[in-house]
Amino acid sequence: MRNHSVVPEFVLLGLSAGPQTQALLFVLFLVIYLLTVMGNLLLLVVVNADSCFHTPMYFFLGQLSFLDLCHSSVTVPKLLENLLSEKKTISVEGCMAQVFFVFATGGTESCLLAVMAYDRFVAISSPLLYGQVMNRQLCAGLVGGSWGLAFLDALINILVALNLDFCEAENIHHFSCELPSLYPLSCSDVSASFTTLLCSSILHFFGNFLMIFLSYICILSTILRISSTTGRSKAFSTCSSHLTAVIFFYGSGLLRYLMPNSGSIQELIFSLQYSVITPMLNPLIYSLKNREVKAAVRRTLRKYF
Repeated sequence: MRNHSVVPEFVLLGLSAGPQTQALLFVLFLVIYLLTVMGNLLLLVVVNADSCFHTPMYFFLGQLSFLDLCHSSVTVPKLLENLLSEKKTISVEGCMAQVFFVFATGGTESCLLAVMAYDRFVAISSPLLYGQVMNRQLCAGLVGGSWGLAFLDALINILVALNLDFCEAENIHHFSCELPSLYPLSCSDVSASFTTLLCSSILHFFGNFLMIFLSYICILSTILRISSTTGRSKAFSTCSSHLTAVIFFYGSGLLRYLMPNSGSIQELIFSLQYSVITPMLNPLIYSLKNREVKAAVRRTLRKYF
């Protein structure tokens, strides 16, 4: 951080309430976090341990589980700490680090959801060539590219944000550090950082969303050409879990960043949805809608418990 940033720390006031309410919130979010960790770890173990899941679709699903673990762990532990603390502070350096990793993990998940949409398109439109097209090298390259692009995007945004000065205001009406929440606190010009954030959001998140949208148009077109009702139903079922995950992630994420930064209850709900709730729900979405995953989870649980 630059030397002329006078404020040494911020105060996260997003979930400030009475002691009893905060104790209940602590228990609630602790349970959610434990379920997130256990659910995603279990899915990772199942996908890696069972040879029948060594396919591109489940390779990407394992990556999504790992990402959900990372994304949730960036914000929830600090949230739990603040619910038990009276000060609820975070250093400016810690806040910027949290901004970076929220941006990086969220951006990687956005890219990965687009990759998974392409994977479903290839599986449905060219089932006989699926293994040849989605080979190991391409899958590894797509995942590595997703991580690299997202971390580069986060690095560019955080390097521009490091030029912001914070002189007096220190209260963030949010439960975590995000760039939109920091702009009202800055006593310097935020236009460069805001423009960088806007451009990266349009290119990165909306670009990935457009890729997902186009993939599903092609998938729908392919499915409608299938003559048998059973074939159509099977094709739709292979996409339903991914489509549900996309709706949860993009629905809450886009609404959060399109809303004006006001610290309203709706803003907090949307942020909690994509950063806390969605990582917990993704293992349930993919296991409940997939008989093979459900059977493998049962086998794994019986093996270890």
